[in-house]
Amino acid sequence: MGAENGVRAAADGLDRLRGNIESVVRGQSTAVRYLLAALASGGHVLLEDYPGTGKTTLAKALARSLGARFSRVQFTPDLLPSDILGVQIFDQKTGEFRFHEGPVFTDVLLADEINRASPRTQSALLEAMGERQVSMDGRCFALGEIFFVIATQNPIEFQGTYPLPEAQMDRFAMQFKPGYVPPEVEVQVLSDQERRHPLDDLRPCLSREDLLALRRKVAEVRIAEEVKRYIVDLVAATRKASGVAMGASPRASLSLMRAAQAVALMDGDGFVSPKHVQELAVPVIAHRLALDPQARFSGATAASVVEELLRKLPVPA
Repeated sequence: MGAENGVRAAADGLDRLRGNIESVVRGQSTAVRYLLAALASGGHVLLEDYPGTGKTTLAKALARSLGARFSRVQFTPDLLPSDILGVQIFDQKTGEFRFHEGPVFTDVLLADEINRASPRTQSALLEAMGERQVSMDGRCFALGEIFFVIATQNPIEFQGTYPLPEAQMDRFAMQFKPGYVPPEVEVQVLSDQERRHPLDDLRPCLSREDLLALRRKVAEVRIAEEVKRYIVDLVAATRKASGVAMGASPRASLSLMRAAQAVALMDGDGFVSPKHVQELAVPVIAHRLALDPQARFSGATAASVVEELLRKLPVPA
């Protein structure tokens, strides 16, 4: 009974957070669900969609709903790693160097148009995203416990951009597209912002302590050995799939397991079922795959490869 109450309380907390965000971000329930799954499981997300689809608003609404610190970095070709991480400054009074923290020292970091920065600058986030720390001049500086990266990129405007390297893509637990909303929802958005932006009135509904407790509860969601094997078999199958030059790594298996635990908790379940794995397989795995040129020219996509594997693999009972 105590475990069931704990699951219910955690699910209620995530539902409050979802409702708070959706009071501002209209008509994007799937995107909000995926975002919260990544947040609750300790991952990071990459949003790839057209300008004006609410990516920045989604990030701000999340930060305000948590009462968390928020930083936004506009990635450009001339951006330097020190512009993100920080820099050592010589203090003439003390005669010593003092580390001046960059915008990465926050709770929710919006890396806007991340593919517009050079690979050198993109790589500045690798350690921060993977280990929640920054190394500078032989010293390590810890980031906050709830550090969460939301990166964006435009899927059509590639002039002056640098494709994210495989190691960077692998750091993102999930990639998905918020997408356009139906016309009736867009009318509601116009009404919401007729006089002022609803973000101005958004108030926190969860504290950082609540979020950390949620993350601990996510880790306690049960997952059977058969479902773990299903995850591993699915990820391993991408490495042998036709048209795939590079399959997903074991990090994908870990991300899929943790995200599935998170959505199971959202649904009020104390265990992960195959349906949770299937729901998240594409947003967790597809962006990690590299297709060979012939497969791309024939019209194949990473998402279609994962969907085909889901149809072929036997599902545990």
